[in-house]
Amino acid sequence: MTFKEKYLAGEIEFEAIDEYIDIWNNSDDDRTLAKFLGLNAEEEDVWIDDSDEALQELLDKQRA
Repeated sequence: MTFKEKYLAGEIEFEAIDEYIDIWNNSDDDRTLAKFLGLNAEEEDVWIDDSDEALQELLDKQRA
């Protein structure tokens, strides 16, 4: 499962994104970081252009 899937399911806290970034940085995964995390283009843009908090707010609106 991706970071986004686990976060939306309530299995992890948002701060776990840092661990996922570390895993991606230390892997030979061919996917972009956004794809590895499970983010779509809009979520990636909000994260890059705004902040972690803005991404968390966007994801929180989708949470089950």
